[in-house]
Amino acid sequence: MTAGAPPPDLSALRGLHLPSGGGGVVQPEVVAAIALGFGLALLVGLIRILRARRGASVRRAALRELALARGLAPEPRRVAQARLLRRLVRTLKGEAAARARGAAWAETLDATFATDFFRNGPGQAFTEGLYRRPGSIDPDAIDSGLTRLLSRIRA
Repeated sequence: MTAGAPPPDLSALRGLHLPSGGGGVVQPEVVAAIALGFGLALLVGLIRILRARRGASVRRAALRELALARGLAPEPRRVAQARLLRRLVRTLKGEAAARARGAAWAETLDATFATDFFRNGPGQAFTEGLYRRPGSIDPDAIDSGLTRLLSRIRA
């Protein structure tokens, strides 16, 4: 606008109009989108809770069974621990992994628990020394190692 120009004529302009079907303040499409988003958020939260509970229950059951095995004599204790390890690997990694034997079993256990406890530590008792004389194995080292590994289960 210049200083000498007449002001524009605004009499031909129309007032603002809402889109058709938008007579109310709340539009059904917006409400449906909000409800759908909220429902999906609830579903994702429920799935996460169920997965966490399943993993916690596997961990809890394994630790409970390990605690029960501590009350046994050394040889039955080791057998109960070996059975527990087989069941855990079957649950976490599948039937094929649970069938491994010898060095492959040690590798499977170490991969399952992300450790070297079964190849280089006291856990060798479950891979090569299950039938070794009980005096050559430290049951306390095995118990503490298994407790540490089982408490880290996240499945």
